[in-house]
Amino acid sequence: MHMAMVIGGGVVLLGLFLLFGKLWGGAQPDYALAAKLFVPVWLAVALLNMWVGVAKAGYSVRAELPILVLVFAVPALLALLVAWRVAR
Repeated sequence: MHMAMVIGGGVVLLGLFLLFGKLWGGAQPDYALAAKLFVPVWLAVALLNMWVGVAKAGYSVRAELPILVLVFAVPALLALLVAWRVAR
């Protein structure tokens, strides 16, 4: 359940980045740049989530790595899909 909530939070954060891309893009909304800027920010959040799982919840790094990949990949791939679609 926690993993789904973190992924959902990533999608919401991507939506906020896209909203700011629209608001600060001037006459031409810059969704592609906003989506590209989202990816490193989301990587930092996903790594922080992994650290909390290892340091506070007591999971091993080996147990947390597949979760890190999934938590990072879903919103990041969605962001790259958005960047690709608006760049066309």
